Amino acid sequence: VQLQASGGGLVQAGGSLRLSCAASGFAFNRYGMGWFRQAPGKEREFVGRISWRGTTTYADSVKGRFTISRDNAKSTWYLEMNNLKPEDTADYYCASDRRPEYGPARPEYAAYESQYSFRGQGTLVTVSS
Repeated sequence: VQLQASGGGLVQAGGSLRLSCAASGFAFNRYGMGWFRQAPGKEREFVGRISWRGTTTYADSVKGRFTISRDNAKSTWYLEMNNLKPEDTADYYCASDRRPEYGPARPEYAAYESQYSFRGQGTLVTVSS
């Protein structure tokens, strides 16, 4: 199983970026995933997730600005980030669900890292003010 996040870079506040997470080695269309980020000196935090069916959940801090999508034909998940703020600066990581066809029993469980498998490097997003 491999996950490769890409698309990070330097952008001004108010700008946009699209991150990609290319997956291989498993039945992509049966798995959901989550995006997480880790800012310098801070703990990793949940950004959002998309289920194997395409249902999305977002952290309050990004709701309305970020959109997660998936392309099963390309085995790739995406994180579209709009109206970026300096506080969005972080390393962004993608992680797949540990189990296929999984759905959190409660919405708040979506952020629990224990349900995800983290593989590969993150991609750095820097937002200048």
